[in-house]
Amino acid sequence: MVAIMTRMYTPSGHPAPTRRPVRQLLAASVGNAVEWYDWYAYTFLATYIADQIFPKSADDSLVPLLSTFAVFAVGFFMRPVGGLLMGAIADRRGRRTALTVTILLMGGSSLLVGLTPTYATAGLLAPVVLVLARLLQGLSVGGEFAASTTFLVESAGPGRRGLFSSFQYVSTTAGQLLASGIAALLVDTLSDEAMNGWGWRVPFVLGALLSLVGFWIRQGAQETRSAEQRQAPRPGLFEALRRHPRESLRIAGITAGGTIAYYTWTSYLPTYAELNAGVEKSDALLAGTLSLAFFALLQPLGGLLSDRFGRRPLLLFFGLGFALLCVPLLHAVRDSFAVLLLVSCAGMVLLTGFTSISAAVNAEVFPPRVRAAGIGFPYSLTVALFGGTAPYVGTLFKEMGHSGLFPWYVAVLCLASSVVYLRLPETAHTELRR
Repeated sequence: MVAIMTRMYTPSGHPAPTRRPVRQLLAASVGNAVEWYDWYAYTFLATYIADQIFPKSADDSLVPLLSTFAVFAVGFFMRPVGGLLMGAIADRRGRRTALTVTILLMGGSSLLVGLTPTYATAGLLAPVVLVLARLLQGLSVGGEFAASTTFLVESAGPGRRGLFSSFQYVSTTAGQLLASGIAALLVDTLSDEAMNGWGWRVPFVLGALLSLVGFWIRQGAQETRSAEQRQAPRPGLFEALRRHPRESLRIAGITAGGTIAYYTWTSYLPTYAELNAGVEKSDALLAGTLSLAFFALLQPLGGLLSDRFGRRPLLLFFGLGFALLCVPLLHAVRDSFAVLLLVSCAGMVLLTGFTSISAAVNAEVFPPRVRAAGIGFPYSLTVALFGGTAPYVGTLFKEMGHSGLFPWYVAVLCLASSVVYLRLPETAHTELRR
């Protein structure tokens, strides 16, 4: 990896190799892992947060938990705002500046969650503080994708944009696994009284400390905007949407199938297996964890393949593969750990065709002047509309007595995205616009 050379631009406009490509990868990847660790820690500890932060209802014990997940959803829909605002900072002030802002924002909001007072001690102030922290987390995560996507791809050398792009989901998955592992360790080692009292706060305080490590690494990274871009007039906040509406719609089309498939396979599949096949919760979670680790290992391979054979073949492998196989794969889920693990891993192989190169594909759509903001808003909005709602839609179909419709819903969205993939120009072997 050390031998990989990235490309920067001198004041004269000529390309010059970056001397620290590994530092560039670490700056994006470690920070991104910390961001997603903080984001997912909330999900894994939702039951403890519900008991401590929200008032209990006398007639419905699920009210606090539902309130906790409602706050989770609020954070999700802040992501498009974060993509727009932080993307604008990346385009105006530089990618490295935006990356340092997002990780400090995530660290501060994670610490705020960890220090949120209980409802018993602060009353309604407790959920208000939690909502504020979650809004800031959503803002940070939305901006993180816009900035780190642009930074990763612009840091890559000739013929390496796909490989560098793949580390976006390597680090995202690493953060998710770390959050899951630390939450499981605390639950296994602490008593229920300790977990409810202070144990649930530990992962968030740890996340704030990890954010400082990510901040330090990012401070040493090199800016990837060219000298020409730094000297150009700063773009307006909505310039990408106003001047490039077609490209914005293209990002949405590229993302719709990928995000519904991603959240279905990485987040909802264990719940789907429990609801529709009677799989034990422990088996479902173990299968999900193992398949996530397998998924992370696949990402660099997908990126390398795209650098060699092009982006479009991998995107079509994903889109058409999911359109054809999503329904039989989900219908194949049975009350069996081995079958669930096989289905999970098969979906991860197909999904890699999208996730390993989505950063590169998105970055290659927009010109450098508005690249970060151009990616950030339509991508995050599409994720919120289709990815963030995947568990809800799947559960809704189940409650309506039509659980078999959910796989078709996923398949149709993947087929629609495949139409977009067919019309994309191949950009793997062309120079990235600076």
